[in-house]
Amino acid sequence: MQTSALPDLAHTAAKPVHWLATATAMAAVVAAAGLLQPDAATATASAPGHRVAAPHAGASAAPAPDPSDVVFPLDCGASGQTVADSAPGDLDGDGGPETVAVVRCDAGSGTPPSGIYVLAQASGAAARVVATLVDPAQKLTVTDLAVHDGRISATLLGYSSADVPRCCPDELEKPVWQWKGNAFIRSAGPAESAARGV
Repeated sequence: MQTSALPDLAHTAAKPVHWLATATAMAAVVAAAGLLQPDAATATASAPGHRVAAPHAGASAAPAPDPSDVVFPLDCGASGQTVADSAPGDLDGDGGPETVAVVRCDAGSGTPPSGIYVLAQASGAAARVVATLVDPAQKLTVTDLAVHDGRISATLLGYSSADVPRCCPDELEKPVWQWKGNAFIRSAGPAESAARGV
């Protein structure tokens, strides 16, 4: 057997004290790294599919309007209304968040038609509906609502005729709305239509 010309290495015969000292040193390095992290107040994060806008200088960060505090222009009789989905975002670029809400009647069964509404809230005032993007009278089901970079997108499921069973929509659209000038402009393929604010 050939012996090594190198001396024995210290770690090959390490004692528990050696490993305890190594673990303590590593803990100190990790703790020091934690102290050198950037201030958490300067970091921003956004939820997937939603835009988080920094407020204008000097403006306070107001919360987005809460759709549960709003009565929508939707006649549901005694069944009441339900907010099926909502998404906040700065839609008009003023640094304050608006909320887009998908609302329908609270039916015991089935899927009643939905509406898409834009909510705004002035400082100290109650939230209110400022635009209707999809009216429930259009008899559409709304899914996949998202707000990203000031644009609102959704999937609209509908029916080509009254003969199509209500369980099985046979039409699908994926429109996008964006605030331009004084209206939300809808784009879906070559056609465009505007849903004016109220």
